[in-house]
Amino acid sequence: MPVDVDPLVARMRGFGTTIFAEMSALAAATGAVNLGQGFPDFDGPPEMLEAAQRAIRDGVNQYPPGPGTPQLREAVAAHQRRWYGLDYDPGSEVVVTAGATEAVTAAVLAFCEAGDEVVVLDPLYDSYAASIALAGAVVRPVPLRPGPDGRFGFAEADLRAAFGPRTRLVLLNSPHNPTGTVLSRAELALVAELCTTHDVLAVTDEVYEHLVLDGVDGAGHVPLATLEGMRERTLVVSSAGKTFSCTGWKIGWVCGPAPLVGALMRVKQYLTYTNGAPFQPAVAVALGLGDDYFDGLVSSMRAKRDRLASGLREAGFAVERSQGTYFLAADIRPVLGADPDGPLPDGHDGLAFCRALPERAGVAAVPMQVFYATRGEGRHLVRFTFGKRDEVLDEGVRRLRATA
Repeated sequence: MPVDVDPLVARMRGFGTTIFAEMSALAAATGAVNLGQGFPDFDGPPEMLEAAQRAIRDGVNQYPPGPGTPQLREAVAAHQRRWYGLDYDPGSEVVVTAGATEAVTAAVLAFCEAGDEVVVLDPLYDSYAASIALAGAVVRPVPLRPGPDGRFGFAEADLRAAFGPRTRLVLLNSPHNPTGTVLSRAELALVAELCTTHDVLAVTDEVYEHLVLDGVDGAGHVPLATLEGMRERTLVVSSAGKTFSCTGWKIGWVCGPAPLVGALMRVKQYLTYTNGAPFQPAVAVALGLGDDYFDGLVSSMRAKRDRLASGLREAGFAVERSQGTYFLAADIRPVLGADPDGPLPDGHDGLAFCRALPERAGVAAVPMQVFYATRGEGRHLVRFTFGKRDEVLDEGVRRLRATA
């Protein structure tokens, strides 16, 4: 093969180095405060950390069972009953994965043929588009746009138009990264109606389930699988990384009806097969923690969100509403001196802004436009994470205000 020919398969040529790697590398090179990549800079609960250390000392260091250790699968099933009233058989309806990313990828590969369509909320986490491309399937984006209250939502007509004869899956993320929106029960009910009408499977990425900071109508997290007719057609995906501040452990899981979980497992076993032997019993311990841990997590993250949002506004950004996750979407037009409701100045967009920000202000953020399947959308938005220690947030804001 000539050296000037790209050896990569055509369907993956549009995917380069992830934006997270690029912005984190810029942050490291410039000494910038990294408010871009979504990982916390503090550890999770001590009970979980001690359980992992104990497991390592006790020799839990070899391959665990392919579907995951019984202890963790039982803990996941108990968690679903405790929080949502969903009953899953830990032996046949729960599988442990290498994070939520593997779970989503395995699901898409297991259920999508070439040319099938996958309905997603737009913007979407970047691995979704890559997983869909790997399967030879097609993204059908449903745009999320901020309303008068700053909350991102979709129009009913847009969602209905996305479903058609080739629709195989809906891949749903709520609380939603990168916008921070939390879908309302009415929005979920519309998704459920369309799934049942079109006989479509659902994969729900719920990794931020315990980071609902301001729910809709006072409600916390509502899994799509709890709605009528959806348990039997939904794979629920979550992980320990966000809830327990251990993103590097890569312990995720999938719950669903046995036929769907079994099909996913047939693909998953050829991806990582298994992972994280000493971390699995530790996550099982964490899932059984009392309400005080989960309540404290929400309270702490809500305070951090408000702290960063206030600071970003003082630095000149227009900040959109974040109901969950640990991300804020900020409009850069006021910082650039542009009309808040108008176009960006020539030569400016979120990508250029974020590439210059570490050197100019000593802060790293992530441009929202890279998350959009619809070209040209989100060019005025950047994403900041508030999942950091307060002193880090304050230093980031201080630097941004100094260059405002």
